[in-house]
Amino acid sequence: MSDETTEIEVARARVREIATEFADKGDATGWFDALYRESAGDPSKIPWADLEPNRFLKEWSANTNLRGEGRKALIVGCGLGDDARYLYDLDFKVTAFDISPAAIEWAKKLHKDTDIQFETADLFDPPSDWLGEFDFVVEVYTIQPLPRVLRPKVIDAISSFVCGGGKLVVVTRGREDGEEPAELPWPLSRADLSRFEDKGLVQTDFVEIPADDDVPAPRFVVEYTRPL
Repeated sequence: MSDETTEIEVARARVREIATEFADKGDATGWFDALYRESAGDPSKIPWADLEPNRFLKEWSANTNLRGEGRKALIVGCGLGDDARYLYDLDFKVTAFDISPAAIEWAKKLHKDTDIQFETADLFDPPSDWLGEFDFVVEVYTIQPLPRVLRPKVIDAISSFVCGGGKLVVVTRGREDGEEPAELPWPLSRADLSRFEDKGLVQTDFVEIPADDDVPAPRFVVEYTRPL
């Protein structure tokens, strides 16, 4: 096992510890800010903080020739803002939010040369003027770390941001229907994802990246469109 592998496994174990501590107190989301603050500016303590855009989002975007053309985009659970910066560089007008004030402070410093609108916000209580407002919504790995009992509520909230004619792209660890995930992060199944369609979105693309030496768990990249 390499030093890099050991480091990320230690970080993931700490995430599970903090998440369990907060869950035991009945707080399903408070651990995010606690983790960012505990990291004290060290991104290696944040397992998903690669300081570069998500590779699966980039591959999908390249394959679909994604261009912003000034359209309004929203990044859900933006963390340190790398995916937000990626869309900004593709000429989207980007709003990005996270429940963690520490993450947003950090993201603003990292991307101070942009006009990305970074906001501290709660997915379950977002600004009312965000509802049905965005042409392109991106969710990368923010559903899977939340308790599975909240999954329908999370999906409903994310769906609500997409305007008529707009698109949503979800990037997540995947699992088979009926397969029980062992530990956090809890991957999504096709059955889980079908709730997006229950909320009026139409699945227009589904890419599955199989697990291999570089990708320890399958990934799903799913595109949805809201009809006009």
